[in-house]
Amino acid sequence: QVQLVESGGGSVQAGGSLRLSCAAPGFTYSRYCMGWFRQAPGKEREGVASLNSYGMTSYAASVKGRFTISKDNDKNTLYLQMNSLKPEDTAMYYCAAGPSRCGLFSGWYNDWGQGTQVTVSS
Repeated sequence: QVQLVESGGGSVQAGGSLRLSCAAPGFTYSRYCMGWFRQAPGKEREGVASLNSYGMTSYAASVKGRFTISKDNDKNTLYLQMNSLKPEDTAMYYCAAGPSRCGLFSGWYNDWGQGTQVTVSS
């Protein structure tokens, strides 16, 4: 099992930015689908962004144009740059890794991090 460790969460005012990181020492990101998911209290986990081994990305409609997923294969680190944050972006954010299919469906991912909290105030 792959250990994924998120960081970079915090509290920010609406309109602000945060960059989340997901580190996995010894894990080869380049061969997997990587994704970011989030879960707000009382809501189901939802896919935010994904990045496949060819560099193709997908985004939830609610974050498209504001969030950017990327990875640094040399550092084995996945990122989520979040700009123009809104209160409705408040959630626990998780990174995940999957062996094949790639997208915003959580069932395609086998390994999950412990999450990092993002809170956006109005």
